[in-house]
Amino acid sequence: MEKFTTLSGIAAPMPLLNIDTDMIIPKQFLKTIKRSGLGANLFDEMRFDREGNEISDFVLNQSAYRSAEILVAGDNFGCGSSREHAPWALLDFGVRCVVSTSFADIFYNNCFKNGILPIVLPAEQVAVLMKDAEKGANARIAVDLEAQTVSSSDGEVFSFEVDSHKKHCLLNGLDDIGQTLEKVTAIDSFEATASQARPWV
Repeated sequence: MEKFTTLSGIAAPMPLLNIDTDMIIPKQFLKTIKRSGLGANLFDEMRFDREGNEISDFVLNQSAYRSAEILVAGDNFGCGSSREHAPWALLDFGVRCVVSTSFADIFYNNCFKNGILPIVLPAEQVAVLMKDAEKGANARIAVDLEAQTVSSSDGEVFSFEVDSHKKHCLLNGLDDIGQTLEKVTAIDSFEATASQARPWV
């Protein structure tokens, strides 16, 4: 998993409330177990019409936001079914951070496991960042995970809380497998000791 330390990028404003996982990646794209390729179908029913043409007024279809790495979203982002394909699709599109007033628990935890930083801020601070994001490509929002801060393009700085273990994993690029491999010496030692004590196993 790619490490997350700092990020300075274009932020796309998505003020819609209750954006659920089926909106993020519709159910017909859940047949794959690959993490790559899903970005093409991110927000598919919002980005494309029935003929597959782009819907011009959807934010990620606008030239200023095609390379957005941050989403500033409405309340309760990632609600709905517990599909890990949702953070996979966001990451494959290029999104590394989502800012909202709240997230669904399963989606929130899945983000950390896939290298995406979900940031919870009070409504008034999200409103400032939303307005900043509406400026387009000229406005870049900066995120510093180590310092736990988000800075607007105008220099306003907001602090956010994050679980220390989740922070450690993101800073070091550790998914569940990576965390296990951190303990490989202890695991090998245990296996060797167990093998000597119970050679018949």
